[in-house]
Amino acid sequence: MSYISKVFNVMIASPGDVASERTIIRDVIYEWNAVHSEARNIVLMPIGWESHSSPEMGGSAQEIINKQVLDRCDFLVGVFWTRIGTPTAKYVSGTVEEIEKHISTGKPAMLYFSSQPVAMDTVDLKQVEELKEFKKSCQSRGLYESYDSHTDFKEKFYRHLQLKLNEHPLFKDINSESIAPPVESSIQLPELSQEARALLKEASLDPHGNILHVRHSGGTDIQTNGKNFIPSSDRREIAKWEAALEELTYKDLLIERGHKGEVFEVSNLGYQIADMIEL
Repeated sequence: MSYISKVFNVMIASPGDVASERTIIRDVIYEWNAVHSEARNIVLMPIGWESHSSPEMGGSAQEIINKQVLDRCDFLVGVFWTRIGTPTAKYVSGTVEEIEKHISTGKPAMLYFSSQPVAMDTVDLKQVEELKEFKKSCQSRGLYESYDSHTDFKEKFYRHLQLKLNEHPLFKDINSESIAPPVESSIQLPELSQEARALLKEASLDPHGNILHVRHSGGTDIQTNGKNFIPSSDRREIAKWEAALEELTYKDLLIERGHKGEVFEVSNLGYQIADMIEL
């Protein structure tokens, strides 16, 4: 059953050495949606440069990512381990640029730093030092979280996500916001003959929405969705179904496509009316 919700874009900002954490963040968000989205009228949409950016010329890669992804972000989750990322024109890395620009807008952000063990001969020591400097700068500007395993990260992130969604003003009072109700259709079911109703309903079920009106030596056929509505050559019966065709065409529920009145197609209005018909 459908329901109305407000969608919040959650950007995942991180260098390339925390791919597992990026997957965990998405999994936790999808789990939260499955359990809470209908009751809270909130849907969280994980976004990132790898899934929500497209090729574009006219700026640096980071500028394009900022425009296409970061600017659409409502909430940011940043994760680091041993790398800080690739430098940009103004920041020590693209990830740091995304975080700093996002924080400057006043939108919520959660930062995590991994303390998982790593073989030092496999890491870039310059990256490690720059990451330490950034982490140090964060200490005086807010609260971040450390974790020592992927399991620890998943548990902490899920708990923190719950707290953020329950406490931050951005996510409060969604149910009381004035969400416009679905616009009721002003289309009314017109008066139609029984034959016209049956013909339109069947035609709306045809894969191509077509009705064929074929005259031949043995009589006349009116066919749609694999069904012939004129089973005999009785002229009275033929006239009744031809009148139904004329009725539907006159009321703009069918569009005549053939040059000799042999092909009709259900119109947009016709489909809407057909959906209202109960036989």
